[in-house]
Amino acid sequence: MKRNNVKKRWDEGQTVLNGWLSVASAFTAEIMAEQGYDALTIDLQHGFVGYEQATHMLQAMRASGIAPLVRVPWLEPGMIMKALDAGAWGIICPMVNTAEQARTLVSCVRYPPTGSRSFGPTRAVISAGSDYGQFADEQVVCLAMIETAEAVENIESIVATPGLDGVYIGPADLTLGLTGRKYRTGFDRDEPEIIEAIKHILATAHRAGKKAGLHNGTAAYAAQAAEWGFDLVTVSNDVQLLRSAASASVAQFRQLNGEVKDAEHAVRGGY
Repeated sequence: MKRNNVKKRWDEGQTVLNGWLSVASAFTAEIMAEQGYDALTIDLQHGFVGYEQATHMLQAMRASGIAPLVRVPWLEPGMIMKALDAGAWGIICPMVNTAEQARTLVSCVRYPPTGSRSFGPTRAVISAGSDYGQFADEQVVCLAMIETAEAVENIESIVATPGLDGVYIGPADLTLGLTGRKYRTGFDRDEPEIIEAIKHILATAHRAGKKAGLHNGTAAYAAQAAEWGFDLVTVSNDVQLLRSAASASVAQFRQLNGEVKDAEHAVRGGY
C-alpha cells in the first residue's frame, strides 16, 4: 500500500499544509493539487459537493501525490465508509462532542477488530494498492472536529480514544459554541479566551500523543498556528482564493484604467 503523505510529513516532524475544496469540480481539484499542498480536503459538509462529484475529485488529485482527505457531512457510518472506499486517505468528522462519539467515528474508519468498517474498498484498492485491506488502519487518518463547549469540556476523554489520530479545530463554530454571538463569526481568532481554548485543545491532544489541526483564513495565521505547535494547518479554500484573486484583478484594472473607486469597495470585489 502507498504511504499516506500526511503520516509521512508527521513522521518527519513537519507541519502538514492542507487546502480546502468546496467547489464541485474535478478540474478545480486538479489545479489545487498541483500547487504544493501536502493534503487537500473535500468538504461534503458545507461545500457544494456530492458523493459522485467527490469521487471524480479524488481521481483528479491522484497524479499529484498529495493526500486527499474528506470532511464528511456528519457522524454517519455509511458516508464515512463510502468516502474511504472511494479513496480518501483520511476523514475529518464535524461536531464530535463526546468520547462515545469519538469511539463511533473510529469504529467507522477502522476495520475489525479495532472498528466495524465494512470491507469493500472499491476504488481505494486501486488508488492506494492491492494490499489496502492489510495496511489501511495504519495509513488512513481519523480526525474529530472540536467545535463546541461540550467538546472542549470533554476534550481529555475524546483524545484518549484509541484509534483516533487527532483533533481538528473549527474556530468559527468553536467561537459560537463558547461565546454565542458575542464576537464576529469566522476564522483567525484574536480574542484571548478563544486563543486560550485553542491552545488548551492543542496541549491536551499532544499530552495524549495525538495530533491537532486548525482551520485558518490566512497563511499568516496558519504560520502562527504552526509556531504554536499545530501538526496540520488549513489555509483558506478554493472559493475564497478565487474570490480574492478575481477581486484583486478587477481592482487593479480599475486603478490602472484611471477609474476612481472607493478602496474598501474595491477590495470587497464590489464592482
